[in-house]
Amino acid sequence: MPANDSLPPRWFLRLLLTFVLFAWPHAPRPLLFLGPPQTVQTHHPVTCVHTRLTDEVEPWKILRTLELVREMGAPTIVEYFPWAYSEPEKGAFDWSHADQVVDFARNQGLTVVARLGGFVPEWAHRQPHGAPPVDTYLPPERFADFGDYVFAFVAHFKGRVRHIILWNEPNVTAEWGFRPVDPEAYTELIRIGYTRAKEADPAILVLAGALAPTLEPETSELALDDRLYLERMYLAGAGKYFDVLAVHAYGLSFPPDEPPAPDALNFRRVELLREIMAAHGDAAKPIMLTESGWNDSPRWTRAVSPGARIDYTIAGYAWAEQHWPWVQSVCMWAFRYPAPQYSYGDYFTFVTPEFQLKPIYEAVKAWATR
Repeated sequence: MPANDSLPPRWFLRLLLTFVLFAWPHAPRPLLFLGPPQTVQTHHPVTCVHTRLTDEVEPWKILRTLELVREMGAPTIVEYFPWAYSEPEKGAFDWSHADQVVDFARNQGLTVVARLGGFVPEWAHRQPHGAPPVDTYLPPERFADFGDYVFAFVAHFKGRVRHIILWNEPNVTAEWGFRPVDPEAYTELIRIGYTRAKEADPAILVLAGALAPTLEPETSELALDDRLYLERMYLAGAGKYFDVLAVHAYGLSFPPDEPPAPDALNFRRVELLREIMAAHGDAAKPIMLTESGWNDSPRWTRAVSPGARIDYTIAGYAWAEQHWPWVQSVCMWAFRYPAPQYSYGDYFTFVTPEFQLKPIYEAVKAWATR
């Protein structure tokens, strides 16, 4: 049969297809099919992890991460939704990445606890007198703008996200705009955030605190002891403006059953914060450990061996389940990073950026699902 001279040669078609798929910036990408809704099978619903999908740009990696969380038997995740990503210009919201994370998580049967704030948009953190920009700095006159963001987030995700955290580690100078920490100002911030969140969805559960465990005194330029900070929050009236206290509790080199003490940083330090809540009439209010865990770096003095990390992690989940009826979830930091940190931080993870499952993943999965 003679060739059809009206058709372009095959090499040209291949070149055109390559251009469309990889070179043309607006070319459609293959669709990612989520499949039917899944359910987390677990014997220990206290199991939770803090995912880090904020800077994960490939949809299949977001989905695979959340599939692995479900398969491990963790029904709850904490995920960070930076303000600067969602509202780069005042009043101009972009929920595309956040929608993807939330919808993928819900498809896997996961409950999303959304951490808001922290990374402040440039338009909101401008400082006077030519001071260098600090992306954790939010001047008091901009607290209402943060309230607007909280309202917009809660309204947009109504029915899909039922828990939000207002700010992160405000008792650490670096997280409070590199200025002296201020429990009274933070109380005002959560008053605004709580009020706006409830306006958008009265059923939303607002978490406050997310305090870093630290022994720093009031004279420190770095941070403030989480017990002192929480006490001052209550004295400023914060008890009316949160439904759940978010707590960070790292084990460092101690086993999870190490008794709490005012001068010690260990897993059970959360019990000291619980005593402060009870002293202020908040004993009926639950706690969620939104960051926790142990580290098995061979080059960090506060780390433990890989075997001890596995044992302590499972024992930590079990301790909360057996001894802390007021704790809803223990969310270990951090399930997986999109890219290596090249520091001791990599030794907090359960799964590598390349999706290699670490022994701790397999151990927690065996404990939670079998």
